[in-house]
Amino acid sequence: MPRKRTEMRKVKDVLRLKFEVGLSNRDIGKCLSLGPATVSEVLTRFKSSDLTWPLPDGLSDQQLEGNLYTAATAKRKKRLPDFLKMKIELKHRHMTKLLLWQEYCKEDSATAYGYTQFCEHYQSWLKKQKRSMRQHHIAGDKLFIDYCGPTVPIVSPDTGEIRYHAQIFVATLGATNYTYVEAGRSQKQEDWIMAHVRAFNYMGGVPRLLVPDNLKSAVIKAHPYAPTLNENYAKMARHYGTAIMPARPYKPKDKAKAENAVLIVERWVLMRLRHYVFYTLSDLNVKIKTLMEDLNNRQQRMYPGSRKQQFELLDKPALGSLPACPYEYIDSKRAKVGPDYHVLYEKHAYSVPNGLVGDTVTLEVSANIVCIYHHNQLVAQHARTFKDGGFTTIKEHMPHSHVKQRFGPERLLSWAENIGAGARGVVEWHIQSRKHPEQAIKSCLAILHLTKQYGNARVEAACQKALLLERPHRTVVVNLLNHRKEAAHQAPEQDDTPVTHHNIRGQHYYQ
Repeated sequence: MPRKRTEMRKVKDVLRLKFEVGLSNRDIGKCLSLGPATVSEVLTRFKSSDLTWPLPDGLSDQQLEGNLYTAATAKRKKRLPDFLKMKIELKHRHMTKLLLWQEYCKEDSATAYGYTQFCEHYQSWLKKQKRSMRQHHIAGDKLFIDYCGPTVPIVSPDTGEIRYHAQIFVATLGATNYTYVEAGRSQKQEDWIMAHVRAFNYMGGVPRLLVPDNLKSAVIKAHPYAPTLNENYAKMARHYGTAIMPARPYKPKDKAKAENAVLIVERWVLMRLRHYVFYTLSDLNVKIKTLMEDLNNRQQRMYPGSRKQQFELLDKPALGSLPACPYEYIDSKRAKVGPDYHVLYEKHAYSVPNGLVGDTVTLEVSANIVCIYHHNQLVAQHARTFKDGGFTTIKEHMPHSHVKQRFGPERLLSWAENIGAGARGVVEWHIQSRKHPEQAIKSCLAILHLTKQYGNARVEAACQKALLLERPHRTVVVNLLNHRKEAAHQAPEQDDTPVTHHNIRGQHYYQ
């Protein structure tokens, strides 16, 4: 293996000490911390070259190296492969470096490198093709945002089961690395946006730009140059007078600050929480807040002072002021009005004027109110309800024919009474469980029409059993009939004895 080349600075010192000072090879080696053999090799190469002492003016280190080393090894110089061609060839699915090396050797095996050096030279060339520009961050300019990969389980205190995994939100300022951390229930829009609001409050100001990743709560459609932002996220940014500039997809260097902050939070915060068990999200956030303060007050290695000291000096004066009113999360969605003049939001239906059937409306939903707009005009407003499968209907939204519904409650109850007291009880339960009896018409008709398939006796028996189970739902009645589970409580058809049950109010209730 050839001896490692001596640095050109030391080569010049060897020549100076030899030809100007007149020291021996051993003394030169002691002065320069070189072995005598190295000094001898340098002098031998100098004598065999075309150079003379003193060296010519303007002779660069590269030229000196070329005269002493490259010229001496020109006869045994190896031929480098075409690295660019190799890179293109290796993009083919089944191409290998071994095959490319074999083809390279066929051209001229005498000047070809061995396979190991062939691969090493290629990897060295490939690394030099990558360029990374150091980013310059201005105070108060950018806030980099991301979620940690690891999560923290929230455990049920009663059963010990994991209720959900808390997501760790991280936001850091580019100029000072001042970091905000909090745990959220999920990465959904409300948790994502309100975490921003709390981050702004913690920092006491608003940066000029937000640089998030391309998660769905921030970006609907990712694009390197023209991403489509989530409207709710953009609305929050407008409220705070800031702008959103998502990182390009598959370009982690665009948000290197966030990547580094996430790594630090995972090491300095999450690893310290690994021995704790958390039963509520608020308990977790109390602990995270303490560790976050420690992180921001810890002295930095590369920069003077702590993150908080740098923040007070640089970022805080440059941040934009907070608005007078904090942002309240409003979920904005578009929906098409169904033929029943209702729109669905989170499994609950809200009515609109029946003339809008088939039109598209905009829902703006806060924690307490559902506002429905058509062409930017408010057409309906409801108190928000969290009951799945329920209806919220305003009577004025209903068509006149529906208010005077042909199948009104009285006719449905009369039809059910002809089947039996159990059927009447089930129909009565459906009517009274709705705010407007008209909303129960479809469910009641579905139950009453079961008599065409199963007969009056079986439907009556199934209804009686459903009442005894205190589950007089249509699906329960259908399941009992499908699995023939109503027989144990089937009563004779001629028995007209009324069923007494707290779900039945009596025949005079609707008079």
